Amino acid sequence: MQRVIVIGAGILGASIAYHLARGGAQVTVLAATIGGTATPNSFAWINASWGNDPIYFRLRFDSLNRWRKLEQEIPDLGVSWGGSLTYDMSEEDLRTFAVEFGSRGYPLRLVDAGEALKLEPHLLTPPRLAVHAAAEGSVEPNLATAALLKASAARIVQTTVHGLDLIGHRVNSAMTADGPIEADHFIIAAGTGTAALLATIGVSLEIDAPPGLLLHTLPIRRLLRGLIIAPDIHMRQAPTGEIVAGSDFGGSAPDLGPVAVAAELMDILRKTVRGTENLGLARYSIGYRPTPKDTLPIVGRIPGVVGAYVAVMHSGVTNAPAIGAYVAEDVLGDRQNALIAPYGTERFL
Repeated sequence: MQRVIVIGAGILGASIAYHLARGGAQVTVLAATIGGTATPNSFAWINASWGNDPIYFRLRFDSLNRWRKLEQEIPDLGVSWGGSLTYDMSEEDLRTFAVEFGSRGYPLRLVDAGEALKLEPHLLTPPRLAVHAAAEGSVEPNLATAALLKASAARIVQTTVHGLDLIGHRVNSAMTADGPIEADHFIIAAGTGTAALLATIGVSLEIDAPPGLLLHTLPIRRLLRGLIIAPDIHMRQAPTGEIVAGSDFGGSAPDLGPVAVAAELMDILRKTVRGTENLGLARYSIGYRPTPKDTLPIVGRIPGVVGAYVAVMHSGVTNAPAIGAYVAEDVLGDRQNALIAPYGTERFL
């Protein structure tokens, strides 16, 4: 049985651990924070439609469909399939968007104001034109991460990982606050902490961490059926009743100060959704999104280093099921899925 250590316990690390365990590996997950740091602060939109080139689209669309498969395998995953209504671009761009992604087989369509209001009856000012993507949804990231870790039956060790110990050209152990832990393979899925860990074995990989603020309202009766991607605000309603919103799906830049940004978003929300006039703010959260230089995923082995594998990206929520499956196939069976072939570490090293 192959021993695999996954460093990172966000949604990406949890999915990798789950799929490795299903492949027969003995899995240990190491993380300072169980549940991750970026994952809990994610807008958690499951989609394949947002500005993706045809190659990356295929990966994301595959992962979207794998979310539905995971629902059948794991109870209490926290996924909601309400579709999305997008109108944060010009009508010309919306038409282009619908034609382009429709030609790829993506289930979306243009809708007018009347149809938009039927889909989302509480919009105060329905758009004249929007794109409705019926297959999209969202997930409660904390629930999904916990469910994946539980289903993996992996050994979970809450500890700080200081680095990797390299003997010759092979990674031998993870150096932790509790001492070294050995394994046959080491998957680094540590989000914004990935670059620092790789630096301990002499590998330089630049990963940005732009901040994004999301507001979380007090619970309210069901007002939103799906995700709303409007010009000044992106929002969804969780099963608990809270509305989660930012100026885009990555959150709002908190440059003006988080309190002021959250207050502005609440004002926009109240002017956008009927029934929120007296809705209160419960809290805001600021997440730091792990983003490679070219904004695309990094998934693969490190040339010249045996036993080390990297998986880091923004859009970890959408991509988690597919990346988990691909990494397990690659590490345990030495079969690289064609959908991750363009995203290896070689393009930066």
